[in-house]
Amino acid sequence: MGHYLVTGAAGFIGSRTSEILIGQGHTVVGIDNMNDAYDPRMKEYRLKKLQAMKGFEFVRDDISDKGILNRQAALVNRQFDGVINLAARAGVRFSVDNPWVFVESNVLGTLNMLEICRQYGCKKFILASTSSIYGENPPYPTPETASSSEPMQPYAASKKGAEALAHSYHHLYDIDVTIVRYFTVYGPAGRPDLAMFRFVQWILEGQPIRINGDGNQSRGFTYIDDIARGTIAALKPLGYEVINLGGHEVITINQLVEMVEDLTGKKAVVQHGPPNLADMRTNQADVSKAKELLNWNPQVTLREGIGNLINWYNAEREWAKEVPDAVKFSIIKTESTREGPRGAENISESGGLSFPSERYTIHPCFRNSKTTR
Repeated sequence: MGHYLVTGAAGFIGSRTSEILIGQGHTVVGIDNMNDAYDPRMKEYRLKKLQAMKGFEFVRDDISDKGILNRQAALVNRQFDGVINLAARAGVRFSVDNPWVFVESNVLGTLNMLEICRQYGCKKFILASTSSIYGENPPYPTPETASSSEPMQPYAASKKGAEALAHSYHHLYDIDVTIVRYFTVYGPAGRPDLAMFRFVQWILEGQPIRINGDGNQSRGFTYIDDIARGTIAALKPLGYEVINLGGHEVITINQLVEMVEDLTGKKAVVQHGPPNLADMRTNQADVSKAKELLNWNPQVTLREGIGNLINWYNAEREWAKEVPDAVKFSIIKTESTREGPRGAENISESGGLSFPSERYTIHPCFRNSKTTR
């Protein structure tokens, strides 16, 4: 059995990947700085489940801090069979408001974890990247060979920088690197700033849904367990590969709302706003390479996965209903009255939604908190 380092272990994908690894008999050291990019209760919930599992060790630290390479209590002199780097700042819109924190987390954090591999002889490195890297007009379904050299926002640019660093360490130090480019991921305990969580919460709580444009734009979704299993499958020796994961099951935003309505038995209150200036009409991955190299075949249908999310929400509703739809960077933007450019929503992850600042209320867990990672 293997011994793995998972960064971002309290995050959505990191926590589920860690759970599955442990369930397979592996041991995991999980690292997370428990930042407040969104309601910390989500991360605390995921971490509590992990800490109840034998074979999990938690390190609270910041991978973007170079000092992590020297702190004895962190990762110094650890021997790992693989490093799975899932820690990141995500979201195109928020990267426009605060690009520095994205460079720190996504570029410097990746560099530090590559250094862990180099210094302590770990020969396998997995990097989580994003479909946002494909830019404005990729072919559909989008293959890995599509251009990723024209990022439209700092988030995508930071991931491109991380990918380039990973390739350089593969070339210089013979580290086996697999980059997994995630498309839209959803499931229980998912990020509250993404469309699926918001749709379920808003419909069940009788709050209005706001959609950019006519709602006929489409997105490809993939369930969290399928993404986590694909990530773990990428631990196999591959040399250097870039592989799409997810985005295979495509549905329009209007159809998505209808499916959540059907599964919850409640009618949505839909408000249509103007089209997002950066909004692509579709988002769909070519996952043939994942099937060929990783034998990856998604198992969970969209309807089944949304049902699982709804069941989770109902089970955790006492606190989940209070999780705000405003994430940290949006609150900072509202408080500072700084207006960034329009049309910078994370189109590949948010489902083409618009979340105007006038709807935001500041949750107590965000007040007087720092913005550093």
